[in-house]
Amino acid sequence: MLAVAQIDYIRHEVNQKGETYANVGRKMGVDPRTVNKYANQDEFKRKEKQKRKSPVMDPVKPILDKWIKEDLKKKRKYHRTAKRMFQQLEKFHSFTGSYRTVRDYVSRRKQELKETTVDAALPLESFPGTAQVDFGTAPFKYQSEVIDLPYLVMSFPYSNSFYFQVFPSENTECLLEGLQRMFQHMGGVPKTIRFDNLSPAVKKIRAKGERDLTDTFDRFVLHYGFEYEFCNPGKGNEKGHVEAMVKYVRNNFLLPENTILGLNQFNLTLWELAEEDRNRPHYEKDIIQAKLYEEDKDNWLVLPEKEFECARYQDVKADKYGMVTIDKKQYSTSPRFAKQKVSVCITYNTVLILNDNNEVIVKHSRLYGIRRKSMIWQPYLDLLSKRPRAVKYSSLYDQFPAIWSDYLIDCTEEEQKSALRLLGELLKNDDFSLLNEALQTASTHGHPSVDQIKHCFYTLLNQNTPHTTIKPNLSIPKVPEITRGLSHYDSFFQKEGTLGE
Repeated sequence: MLAVAQIDYIRHEVNQKGETYANVGRKMGVDPRTVNKYANQDEFKRKEKQKRKSPVMDPVKPILDKWIKEDLKKKRKYHRTAKRMFQQLEKFHSFTGSYRTVRDYVSRRKQELKETTVDAALPLESFPGTAQVDFGTAPFKYQSEVIDLPYLVMSFPYSNSFYFQVFPSENTECLLEGLQRMFQHMGGVPKTIRFDNLSPAVKKIRAKGERDLTDTFDRFVLHYGFEYEFCNPGKGNEKGHVEAMVKYVRNNFLLPENTILGLNQFNLTLWELAEEDRNRPHYEKDIIQAKLYEEDKDNWLVLPEKEFECARYQDVKADKYGMVTIDKKQYSTSPRFAKQKVSVCITYNTVLILNDNNEVIVKHSRLYGIRRKSMIWQPYLDLLSKRPRAVKYSSLYDQFPAIWSDYLIDCTEEEQKSALRLLGELLKNDDFSLLNEALQTASTHGHPSVDQIKHCFYTLLNQNTPHTTIKPNLSIPKVPEITRGLSHYDSFFQKEGTLGE
């Protein structure tokens, strides 16, 4: 084949100057037919690289590719070496080639697959293994009231599928809890996840697109190893797929209002709804979405061995009552921590008060909505029993159930001490329900004593417990008969005479 410069000379001499094929061929020392060919050629195709067949390596290349792709989903320390792959090929696939050939192929393919992975991580392209995340809001019926609750949606643009979970808030703990639940249910982690500039994830947006992440979100990303992308401020259309999916989820699964008794139980029903929705054709690709989802799944990262602790820790100072304020809500600690600093562990549904040794002082359910105070009474009851008259005038006293507040007001000081000690003994998990019922039962015939309340409590506690007759294994010894009454005294005095004679 002639060089490009030679072909260009032929085409210029023949087509532009009108030289004959023979003259040009004579000048260049080539056959006139070759001059004719290149002077009149219409298409100059790129020379394809010659592919040589490799009867030894070709059968095992798909196996090596599979192993390399599997390893790229794991941490580097878990990657198989080329030597290990060569040993497995020899042992399990009757490979007869050399280690050097395998090593060169593995090195080249790893680089090619890494480059493909980097190119495929474009945030707006629908590549397998990528995802988008956003919150939506929908109405729900809870305790006969209609309330708005947020729901977290993770969508997969390539397969047009999704998962979603409902939470009481859009805070950091709810976001990370939702993502972790989805990762665990999916059995993998998307390579790249695109977010809006959610405050649970982004503390501050700086120049040139840089962002300061919240500490908990930053550690979450490091734990699961995915790459994150954020939209430009005010450019929600850059994650248009998940925004459309938020509307789709609301219209198809959350309207009209669902009745919720407990969020955890309700969320368990949502996995199946999302998976059933995949059994329909993709809107563009004319393929069932469930099949495309399998391609998504094949490109996910491997789950870490341990789950992430979706919690944040905070040091706060308790007031004179031992109450701490977190997110404008008040939680009790213990009287001995009044005006002292305590550590708080905050998850999406709990608030744990910890001492200096990270031991749990008390555990609260996290407050949402209009309720502003959570009071766990056990740590305070000892103090209340010692100072009933002083505490009666504090705000703590008013936190008792009304039936107990009324009862304690009518008690003497000693009765108050006994009643508070009884509460300290019987109150479990801050549940007054059985104690309230016991007090109500004991009050049927007027102001009850502490012993009467205690008797009613254990009667209610054990009312469904059957009692069986105990039969001793040993025989009972015979007891002499006893003469009852005073007749034996009369007989005695008749024998001895009357007293004083």
